[in-house]
Amino acid sequence: MRAVFIDRDGTIGGDTEATYPPNFVLYDNVLDSIELLKASGFKVIAFTNQPDIAMGKVSQKEFEDELFGFKFNDVCICPHLPSDLCKCRKPGTYMLETMITKYGLNRAECYVIGDRWSDMLAGINAKMKIVLVKTGCGNDSLVKYSDKWNVKKASYIASNLSEAVKWIISKPTY
Repeated sequence: MRAVFIDRDGTIGGDTEATYPPNFVLYDNVLDSIELLKASGFKVIAFTNQPDIAMGKVSQKEFEDELFGFKFNDVCICPHLPSDLCKCRKPGTYMLETMITKYGLNRAECYVIGDRWSDMLAGINAKMKIVLVKTGCGNDSLVKYSDKWNVKKASYIASNLSEAVKWIISKPTY
């Protein structure tokens, strides 16, 4: 089974900072892109670090309701602070590994789409294909934070989610 893991902030909408539901604004064509992936046989899974949950500023349920409302098949949220040193926070692979097990995913047919170096490193460490989008922090990930991940390991660098999805669905299946 194939899957695409998609980051939230800076990848599907918002900007470089977390915006809480219901004030989060999607970028153009995001809902269509999610539906296109699903119609092409992919599980579409949101995965996001949301440390403000740990600070009591917002609930995990609010994020889950929002992301399921965007028609993701499943949602993975790390609600911890960076200082908690949990195993689920990106760039760790726990969220990805959990979904691989849950759905019997073939990691060779899985992609991670995100705008931050931590998204890319999570995908690299989970041995998935990675697609960096230049929205949100994407340009900083290419330049300012290129030392944190190997840019050469990017399967593709896209202007936005829509371009990333079109590239993914153009690839042959295994």
